[in-house]
Amino acid sequence: MSNQPLQPFAPPVNIFGYLPNNVFSLGLLVEWFLFAVFAFWAIFTLIAIYHWFKYSHASVVIFPAIGVHLVVSLLLATYALSGTILF
Repeated sequence: MSNQPLQPFAPPVNIFGYLPNNVFSLGLLVEWFLFAVFAFWAIFTLIAIYHWFKYSHASVVIFPAIGVHLVVSLLLATYALSGTILF
């Protein structure tokens, strides 16, 4: 048994500093996170468009709905990435 008092656990200040050659950087993590968000959005959009075409029974609302979805998605992505809105 040690004669030193117990010390509370303190996590390392820079966890990435312990990795070899700084394999992960904050910029790389943000880039992969944004790639995952875009991939999820693209898959969601393709599935939504497929279902709109398959189950809408030739409604004329399909094309405006797809257009609104794409425009609103573009505006939200632009605002999220740059902080400014297009209009």
